[in-house]
Amino acid sequence: VQLVESGGGLVQAGGSLRLSCAASGSTFSINVMGWYRQAPGKQRELVAFITSGGGRTHYVDSVKGRFTISRDNAKNTMYLQMNSLKPEDTAVYYCNSIPFRPNYWGQGTQVTVSS
Repeated sequence: VQLVESGGGLVQAGGSLRLSCAASGSTFSINVMGWYRQAPGKQRELVAFITSGGGRTHYVDSVKGRFTISRDNAKNTMYLQMNSLKPEDTAVYYCNSIPFRPNYWGQGTQVTVSS
């Protein structure tokens, strides 16, 4: 599976962005998938995940109520709607399976939130 993230950018605090994760390969729909992020000088962390059919989601406390993860298996694509962005959300965002597979990491997409 090859994963390509897009949709990042520079936004002011309080703004919104929608990230996309496009997957190649036929196994996308059977995987639990997640969004991860890595801020400068910090370890990569799992932000949210969604089950294979999309029926269950989970969020880290710091983004609950602000981020929404979703997926469209027909399009082999996963999304992360990010609202009420804060400067501390600044990071490179990646998608991967749960548990992650080292060979699935893409280039990520940079999200920068200015105060």
